[in-house]
Amino acid sequence: QVQLVESGGGLVQAGGSLRLSCVASGRTFSRYAMGWFRQAPGKEREFVRAISRSGTKIAYADSMKGRFTISRDNAKNTVYLQMNSLEPEDTGVYYCAARRVEDTLGVLTTIRGYDYWGQGTQVTVSS
Repeated sequence: QVQLVESGGGLVQAGGSLRLSCVASGRTFSRYAMGWFRQAPGKEREFVRAISRSGTKIAYADSMKGRFTISRDNAKNTVYLQMNSLEPEDTGVYYCAARRVEDTLGVLTTIRGYDYWGQGTQVTVSS
C-alpha cells in the first residue's frame, strides 16, 4: 500500500506558473505508474497527465498540451506537475494517483486505472 501527499497548490494570477509535488510513502515507488487528475467545481474529475514507472513514457490530455509537464524522481519518491501559462479554467483540486504495474512503460489515463489517491491540492487561478 502507498500513501500519497500532494503539495504546491495555491492562488496564482492568469499566466502564472505552479509546480505541484506528490510524495509517496514506501520503498517501491519505482514500481508505480503515476498520474495527475483534476476536478473543477461542479465538474467530474478529469485526467491531466500520466507517467510510466521509468519516467520514459508520458500521456497527456490534449486540452492542456504544451502547458503542463509531468516528471518523476524515483530517488525522492516524488512525481511533479509543472503548470505554466495558467488559465482561470485550470482552477480546481489536483490529485495524484498511483498503481503498481509490471510494465515499465505502462501509462494509465483513466480514474479506474488507479488504486491509490492523494487528498488533493487546491489550485486557484484568478483572471
